[in-house]
Amino acid sequence: MEKEKKIIGRTDKVDFPLLELKDIDAKVDTGAYTSSIHCIDIREIDQTLQCSLLDATHPEYNGKRFTFKNYDISAVKSSTGNVEMRYAIRTQITVFEKTYPITLNLSSRDDMRFPLLIGRRFLSGKFLVDPQLENQSYNQKL
Repeated sequence: MEKEKKIIGRTDKVDFPLLELKDIDAKVDTGAYTSSIHCIDIREIDQTLQCSLLDATHPEYNGKRFTFKNYDISAVKSSTGNVEMRYAIRTQITVFEKTYPITLNLSSRDDMRFPLLIGRRFLSGKFLVDPQLENQSYNQKL
């Protein structure tokens, strides 16, 4: 018997417990394979990856520096068809009060409305997406 999938909307607010981030605005995008978070100033220094998270709606997180010891570099095809090398980290995400592992590409999303994009690699097998809905997980938390 297949376990029932939660219905997630086109946007939501999610938490990253290991990064101590709460209520981060996310766009759910079934067209994107991977998930990515908006970072700038991404640098590799002494076998660590450093970056600053940007999220203007959270002044307490905006510009916060992060350091990661475990990370990968992967080729990612953008929506315009360009292939870029991007850093990726593995962390945890909390959605519908349940915590899951997730891989996030670090990228500058300056031109995007949402600091976080959740792609189908994470969604697959866990969620069904209803584009008419928003903040299903966040509203349940409240």
